[in-house]
Amino acid sequence: MLPESLRNPPYSTLFVIAIAFSISLATTLLNRRFMNKEQTDAWQQEINKWNTDKNLAKRTGDKKLLAKVKKQEPRILQLQSKMFSQRMKTFLITFIPLIALWQVLIGFFQNTPVARLPGIYSGQILDLPFFYWYLICSFLVGTILSRITGVQMEMGLGTTAPGTK
Repeated sequence: MLPESLRNPPYSTLFVIAIAFSISLATTLLNRRFMNKEQTDAWQQEINKWNTDKNLAKRTGDKKLLAKVKKQEPRILQLQSKMFSQRMKTFLITFIPLIALWQVLIGFFQNTPVARLPGIYSGQILDLPFFYWYLICSFLVGTILSRITGVQMEMGLGTTAPGTK
């Protein structure tokens, strides 16, 4: 189904980078389509302020502030739930196709290294299988795309890129 030349580095290395880029780009575009960034940012700011107030109330023992924070907790939980449901839209749309794609790719690259990296300590070459190379590529590409577009990335199988909102 896939050309045999894609099974060995450097072609396999570049092919997996292209796959990670394609999946990250598709996920970014879906996030832009299904998430209202301005609304999500406003909700996140409100949640962050509430968390700051909650931590301050706990740290200082301010009963008045703690009562205010407790009173706002249902609203904050509602906002967190709304944000979660927006993120789940993208996840649900991409989950089944990604699982199918993963099955094909893992079968294709089974027991073959797709990337060769120089060893950090020993100076030897480190052979990486598909799974690990894809995770590295997905993390890097997803983080870069999320910074460029300002949209939170849902990585390959639904994980969020660290450092994104």
